[in-house]
Amino acid sequence: MAEWGAAAGSVDEVLLASPRSFCAGVERAIEVVEQALRRHGPPVYVRKQIVHNTRVVADLRARGAVFVDELDEVPDGGLTVFSAHGVSPAVRREAARRRLPLVDATCPLVTKVHSEARRFAGRGDTVLLIGHAGHEETEGTLGEAPERMRLVPDLAAAETVQVDDPSRVSYLVQTTLAVDEAAGILDALRRRFPALAGPGSDDICYATTNRQRAVTTVAARSAVVLVVGSANSSNSRRLVEVAERAGARAHLVDDVSCVDLRWLAGATTVGVTAGASAPPGLVDEVVAALVALGAREVSEHPTVVEDVSFTLPKEVRQP
Repeated sequence: MAEWGAAAGSVDEVLLASPRSFCAGVERAIEVVEQALRRHGPPVYVRKQIVHNTRVVADLRARGAVFVDELDEVPDGGLTVFSAHGVSPAVRREAARRRLPLVDATCPLVTKVHSEARRFAGRGDTVLLIGHAGHEETEGTLGEAPERMRLVPDLAAAETVQVDDPSRVSYLVQTTLAVDEAAGILDALRRRFPALAGPGSDDICYATTNRQRAVTTVAARSAVVLVVGSANSSNSRRLVEVAERAGARAHLVDDVSCVDLRWLAGATTVGVTAGASAPPGLVDEVVAALVALGAREVSEHPTVVEDVSFTLPKEVRQP
């Protein structure tokens, strides 16, 4: 009761970062599974989580999606969906060998990075992938040319990574990294390898960049920032880090039930945002709770309007 009272007496204003929540790639991936379930009925097998969000996965599982770690868990003939994070060529070959009916929900921006990996490796470069070890996106990208690629997860690795020929080296970036984090690593690589080549356009996706800019604006005016997103969501965790660098105390919450009232004590202004894989409804629930605690004003703080959309794969496209 003391915690409730302290929080209820503190929160006055809620600042909503915009854009927030679903991006075009996430919306497309979720719709792929929904359309596959409508057209073919359950079960539909999804390799890994379709997107990194607990609520999305639970909702789709309740409708008949079966999430598996590897293809050997899919029975012969089982309709299979590749997640938004992409897969390596080895996984594609295994699916083809087993003749599994397949729908590929890989985000087109991740597909772009895979294409760049093949192009750079094909011309003989050592390809430095700036990204986080163990993330499904980096594993898929590294699989495009494992003998030619090196993972660079942080600044320390950038200072020590070795290449075959310093005159033939290029870089790629995981699409969900923090912009300033990647920039620091890239600066170190450019200093060590002056001939370093890169993609024609940024690999960090528009949605990641937009949400980081938006949370920076809100965090500068907030005592506390609540980031709605799951713990395995890279872009959501980056939002927490970006908000902290902007001067706010920031916390990642799966949903409203994860908000610790002690965080809100003494915080008159609370910022709220959500990772690109978090449903908008989860934000609504958090805002409703803050209003119930006494927040008198809820305001949007837009930094850019997003109008990106991606076409569905032909296998689930409406006729």
